[in-house]
Amino acid sequence: MESVVALSIKEWPQEERPRERCLNRGAAALSTMELIAILLRTGTKGKTALDLARDVLKEAGSLRGLSSLAPAEVSRLASMGKVRAAQVCAAIELARRFVDEEVATAETLSGAEEAYKFLKPRLRDLPHEVFAVIFLNQKHGVIAYRELFRGSISASNVHPREVVKESLKHNAAAVILAHNHPSGHVSPSPDDLRLTEDLRALLRHLDVRVVDHLIVGGNGYFSFSREGLLNS
Repeated sequence: MESVVALSIKEWPQEERPRERCLNRGAAALSTMELIAILLRTGTKGKTALDLARDVLKEAGSLRGLSSLAPAEVSRLASMGKVRAAQVCAAIELARRFVDEEVATAETLSGAEEAYKFLKPRLRDLPHEVFAVIFLNQKHGVIAYRELFRGSISASNVHPREVVKESLKHNAAAVILAHNHPSGHVSPSPDDLRLTEDLRALLRHLDVRVVDHLIVGGNGYFSFSREGLLNS
């Protein structure tokens, strides 16, 4: 039986090559696998860029799975290496920043749903806990977003002075507190409730309002404001 030798992408008809199809028909016409192949640019020995992209997606499980990996972990997918991994990670970060920019350029960030839209690409798929703050002006326009702490979220690990320092630095009129639960469950723990009250009391002295505290996890979120926990 004769062995079948796969053609390299350069040997394909031009109208079938992912890069040419992207230029001629637009990126939306391509599959996820083809888009990743364009990022990878080249394949490896015995594999085209499309073959490599297929293996990467299979090992990551999904784009969401891919976006949650550290660069070193991405480089090990299908043995793609550091250069290709850097290209993929850069594209994922650009997508995150696009979402941030879309929300940040809005006149206001009003309501839990808009805050979640801003936070989801940043916090949802992280394997570790992160405590972050969105700093707002008087009209709830976004001034800045800062990830301040990593690790277990509790009053002992989140230092209020850092939240105060950043609030003063950005001259914030209000803040949205946020952290993620890698377990996927978004119900607040006793530590979450205690920390929120401690920060509210401290920031109140600076005339900085805590608009909300969002817990992000899995496919949803918990809003302290929406659940009436910030009414007192």
